Parts: sequence; structure tokens; C-alpha cells
Amino acid sequence: MPEGSILVVDDEQRQREVYRDIFLDEGYETVTAPSGEAALRLLAQKRFDLVLTDLNLAGMTGIELLTQILQTDPTVAIVLITGYPSIESAIDATKRGVYQYLEKPVDRSKLLEVVGDALGHLASLKQTIIGHSPAIREMVRMVMKVAPTAHTVLILGESGTGKELVAREIHKHSPRNQKPFLAVNCASLTETLLESELFGHEKGAFTDAYQQKKGLFERADHSTLFLDEIGDTSLAMQAKILRALQEREILRVGGTESIKVDVRIIAATNRNLDQLMQEGKFREDLYYRLKVIPIICPPLREHRDDIEELALHFMGKAGLASGRGVHSISEEALGALKAYRWPGNVRQLEWAIERAVVLGESDRVDLQDLPPEILQTAEEISSSEPAISAPQAGAARFTPVIPETTWEEHEKAKITEALQRTNGNITRAAQLLGMTFRTLQYRLEKFGIRKQ
Repeated sequence: MPEGSILVVDDEQRQREVYRDIFLDEGYETVTAPSGEAALRLLAQKRFDLVLTDLNLAGMTGIELLTQILQTDPTVAIVLITGYPSIESAIDATKRGVYQYLEKPVDRSKLLEVVGDALGHLASLKQTIIGHSPAIREMVRMVMKVAPTAHTVLILGESGTGKELVAREIHKHSPRNQKPFLAVNCASLTETLLESELFGHEKGAFTDAYQQKKGLFERADHSTLFLDEIGDTSLAMQAKILRALQEREILRVGGTESIKVDVRIIAATNRNLDQLMQEGKFREDLYYRLKVIPIICPPLREHRDDIEELALHFMGKAGLASGRGVHSISEEALGALKAYRWPGNVRQLEWAIERAVVLGESDRVDLQDLPPEILQTAEEISSSEPAISAPQAGAARFTPVIPETTWEEHEKAKITEALQRTNGNITRAAQLLGMTFRTLQYRLEKFGIRKQ
């Protein structure tokens, strides 16, 4: 049975009922609203995976509604329907984050195809890109928005933030996904090797060219090519990449005939391209050609609320790989993970959890299982806080390292403030905090916070 919750918004009762019956027949959880205002009231009480709305509503328009929805939760898929289509309204809707734009009368099979695709993409992304913070939700929204297109994408972020993962997800949800995703790290090869890898070479083009070789641009024809660390390429290489993008053709090393290619380029870098461009180290024309659609992978220190969910995910992976049944993480260990700055970002967190699972001796990750650099940070925080009580004889060196008042009181204060701001609405409070509804419910019970 299909999974996903749908909110149908239309000011015509008969049309609402038609859409509702179509979705209910397919097994989707479906709720209807007669106006944009009513839809927002429902969304304040419950999260929906997809909103199907008419563009021309009485009162609040469909555009105004989708704008407010995406400001609160960018991962909601929006499908817009109108009986008065125009190029301008379609372009405006697409720019604002609409997943699909359909004209009335809507064909049942087409409607179900669009809704199924949208919910399928969303479910797949949630399983791959872990986290519910505003920064991650915005990143997921951008992936959903650009994946169906052929546009060039530039992914920006520090090392270890998951740039290649995002690139693979874009390809996976694109029309090119029947062909293999190809990738190259531009910083790992010399210029000569990189040129041969990208564009191929003819037999005899250089000393070791014993036979003809197709480059990645040719092999990625009608597919996606990921150029990682493009900020580390030379100006000469940048010129060749630019030509391939502009002319949609390449020239093999030692070749004389141009070869047409249809390749979607996704580039990524951890460098500041604006600064490199100002220093004359990166071509301005290539910069703007690549930066058609930028996607930012935030550093882990900027979405610490996702650390618990990420740690549990990596713990499950490591447990399966090592055959160890590790099912939870202690509050002290979680506090230490949240305190650390993570220069290596999500990749470093995964390694830390894998190490803890493999080397630990119990069915949970404890503080002493974490790497030394994380323990050092925890110890420094502990030494800066007043002691709660003297440690008992035989207690572990770092217990308790993160005083309860440091972490729990801070988190309780954040949750209480969010509930006050939302008049006790748990769904909206969870969105403000970047938590799932269930996570917030667990925290409320744990801290003994009453719903206001």
C-alpha cells in the first residue's frame, strides 16, 4: 500500500471530494481543506508529506499558501493545480519550490503518477539524508526541486559534509538514473592524468597511450558526471571544462575531431570560489556557468540537533557490519558528541561511532568508548563547570563529564521556549526545534515537561 499523507486544498467542494476519493482509493491518508487559511490551521496540528492545492483560491492564493508552507517545512512536496494556466504563473510557482504544476482538467493517471513520484522521492531522500534540522530540510527541498531537471548544480560545503551523497541523490531521482553515476576527484590527479580521465585520449597521444580511451564525459553521455573539488583545478583545465559545458562537445587528448556529449554536470568544492575568482585562480565564466543552482551542505556544528539521529543511524550500520548488538547511546556520550566541533563533519562522526561500536564492551555507546579528541573536549567543558558532586570511588574518569545542568537544563529551556512560542502546539514546536514529532514527545516525557 502507498505510504504518505496528503492535504488537498480547493475552494470547490466537489473538486476536493474528487481528489480525496482518488487518493483514498489508492490507500493514501488524505485530508481536505476549503481554503488556504484552513489548510494552515491543519498544518499547524499535523505534518503532511504532500499538499495538492489549487492556484486560484478564494482569499489566500495558492502561491501565498505554498510560500508559507515552505517557510515552515521546506521538505513538504507541493503540487499546484490551476484551470487558468500561464507561463508566468508556472515559472513563479517553480521558482518558489513547487514540485509539479498541473493544468485542469487533471487526468487521474497523470495525477497519481506525479503524486507517487513526489512521495517516492521524499521517502528515499529521508532514508539517505539523515536529519530534520532546518538546514537539512532546506537541502532536501533543493535536491527534490533540481533532481528532475537537467540543470548544472554546484554543491558547496566543507570536507565530510556529504557533497557526493547529495550528488548521487540528485542523479538517483533524475530522468538519467538508468545510466551509471560517474565521479572524479579533481584534486587527486595531476593535470595530465585529469585531462585524460575527463576527455579521454587517442592511441599514441603520449608515451603510455597504447590504445584509445574514452573519457568520463563520453562515458557519462545521457547520464551525470560529478566533478568533486573543482576548485582545485588549474585555469587551463577550467577552460576545457567550460568548453565542454558550453559547446556540449569534447576533444580527446591527441584527437582532431570534436565529439558531441549530453552530460549533466554536478560540481562540488570545499573552497571559497568567490575568493579564488577575485584572486584570479578561478574563471569567472565557469563560476557562473556552474553556479546555476547552488546547494549548501552545512557543517555538522551548524545542525547539532541532528547529531543524535545521525549517531543512531551510524550505530545501526556499524552494528550490522561488526555483528555487535549495540542499541543505544548514553546521555554522557551524546552530550560529548554535541559539544565537539567536528572539523571532519558527518564523516568524522560516522568514524567515531564505528570505532565506539567496535571497541565498546556493552550494548550501548558510552562516553569512554569515544575517540580521545572528543573526550578531551568533554573534559575541558567539565573542568569549566562547577562540580555537582564528588565522584564515587572507582567511578570512570569522565563520569559525569557533561554536567546534567549543562545539557539537560539547556535543552529543557529550549523546548519550553518553543512550546511557549507555539502556544503548546507540539507539531509546530518540533519544527522550530528541528526535531521529529516523536523525538519531542520523548523529550517532554523524559524532562517531565507538561504540554501548555
